[in-house]
Amino acid sequence: MTGDWLPAIRPGYRRPVTDLPKPRGRLGDAILGALRDLPVRPVPRIDALPESADDAALTLWVLHELSYGGFAEVDDGAEREPELLRVRQRLEDELEAALRDRWPGVPDGVELATGFFDWLAGHDGPSLARHVQTEATDDQVLDLLRVRSIYHLKEADPTTFTVPRLPVAAKAPLVELQYDEYGVGDPARLHAQLFARGMEASGLRPEAGAYVDESPLEVLEQNNALSMFGLQRRLRGASVGHLAAFEATSSMPSRRMAQGLQRLGFPAEMVGYYTEHVEADAVHEQVALRDVCVTLVREEPPLEPDIWFGAWACLDLEDRVARRLLDGWGVSA
Repeated sequence: MTGDWLPAIRPGYRRPVTDLPKPRGRLGDAILGALRDLPVRPVPRIDALPESADDAALTLWVLHELSYGGFAEVDDGAEREPELLRVRQRLEDELEAALRDRWPGVPDGVELATGFFDWLAGHDGPSLARHVQTEATDDQVLDLLRVRSIYHLKEADPTTFTVPRLPVAAKAPLVELQYDEYGVGDPARLHAQLFARGMEASGLRPEAGAYVDESPLEVLEQNNALSMFGLQRRLRGASVGHLAAFEATSSMPSRRMAQGLQRLGFPAEMVGYYTEHVEADAVHEQVALRDVCVTLVREEPPLEPDIWFGAWACLDLEDRVARRLLDGWGVSA
């Protein structure tokens, strides 16, 4: 049986990214060359260091992508190549160290169960959604959608890696939340697929990773952190903390995005992606915090600092993305 039957029974099925992205330095060049050579030639020892933060971020994104949809031109066995895993670990360690160096630590006197939402409300970072709602141009919104697609076209997948790493009491509500993210059993309603349809209706390429070459460092680091949290058992607390902060801070921005897209006359499919999240994320924030994070801490108290770390990382990385894009548009953050 050939693969031709896939689109017929899986609405919106997308094949993997056709091409690897362009390297951004000597490390990326070495890694991408090794990937293209597999399985004919084994991966050699790679001692090249990143030329820049961009080189490191793009290379780590490529190595993470081997555990997601992969690349059409890369052998699936690349995911478990020891040398590639060694390089991935080194890059992840450097990213985690940079995040922890910026992290101010667990907030003093704040109870996770009762003070988390107030702690989030006290954060005042730049808002891309507010700019889209009131001032953004068509071109600026298209810029934003292209780089947001790096995350939105696989949306819930990084957190799904965390599911088997949780105790039962925290696992069950996380699966309930993820069930919504994956369209409650309807392939056409997957949130990632809703975004893909919105991209296509907006005249943009809907396949995962299509715009990674134009994604700035901050966007790549944001995605790399989320993958790193999901792919490492020891960071399961950071993964669900990130999730709780994301869900709790996305309902109002989604409303603003929908209003801005309507103001500019974007297609209903793109508007619909964001309106889907207005109510869904308002519910999900309660599940993510109380049923997942608080329950996890009750069963594994040492993980509480990492939950706060993951939540802070969500806010910090989004702030950095917003500032980079707003600065590029000449807008004061």
